[in-house]
Amino acid sequence: MTCILQIGPLTERFNRCLAAEHEVLRFWEEGGDVLVAQHAQRIDVVVTSGRFGCTAALIEQLPNLRAIISFGVGYDAIDVAAARARNIPVSNTPAVLNDCVADLAFGLVIDTARQMSRADRFVRAGSWPSGGLPLAKQVSGKRLGIVGLGRIGETVAKRSIGFDMQVRYHNRRPVEGSGYGYESNLVELAKWSDFLVLTCPGGEGTRHLINREVLDALGSKGILINVSRGSVVDEPVLIEALMEGRLGGAGLDVYAHEPEVPQALIDLPNVVLLPHIGSATEETRLAMEELLLANLRAFLERGEVLTAV
Repeated sequence: MTCILQIGPLTERFNRCLAAEHEVLRFWEEGGDVLVAQHAQRIDVVVTSGRFGCTAALIEQLPNLRAIISFGVGYDAIDVAAARARNIPVSNTPAVLNDCVADLAFGLVIDTARQMSRADRFVRAGSWPSGGLPLAKQVSGKRLGIVGLGRIGETVAKRSIGFDMQVRYHNRRPVEGSGYGYESNLVELAKWSDFLVLTCPGGEGTRHLINREVLDALGSKGILINVSRGSVVDEPVLIEALMEGRLGGAGLDVYAHEPEVPQALIDLPNVVLLPHIGSATEETRLAMEELLLANLRAFLERGEVLTAV
């Protein structure tokens, strides 16, 4: 029986399914480091997620590790370089969450522009009889900038068609065959955009990609939407821009130090805050679990994962 080190819990359904087919060592329940030290020689596979990751130090402790199978599209918390140095394949669960994350991103576009969450709080607080809210911003016909035109970015762009929006994007290089306008300079894209949506990967290559210069270019009427990773945005600089009115608003599903959210963001009325729920629907989470298990079975049967990073 394959010995699996599971770094963190997923759904009870998944946990039961995995344990029914394999020997599972639950890192989060059984003393973590002590558990690894006791069973290091026996562990064949690490099952983890974009949240829990897998460090180079942990990989080094497992001499017989053969694969890292991860839940989620993001893999910046996994030391992929350390895995590759030992020819250990790493898989993730891309594509199956495109629609849900794109839906959420566009929901944040609408919410931040039309102040829907703020209006809900306003009504619940009993404030309506005393007067109305400030006028909001229209979404239809506006300019949508996308940072990272991958699978999710493309799906966000498709959502914009029904709102008659112009779309441009920034990547390290143009996407072959794309009908959307390419902007090689991120600051220029921000300057052009009414909404700047972040769907790029996390990791050191994009750390603080959204800095003061980009936020100032987006400006006092612009809105930032982040459904990628908190590390992509320089969070203190973002807070400063919002508090000083140099940025019009923000819709955030991810943060620099999750699950901690700065009180300054919580206090701002022009920010919509979500608890990293981009893929959090029953349908998508089930599809992600099924793909993770399919990757695991494919590796154990044929020595290859289906969706390698």
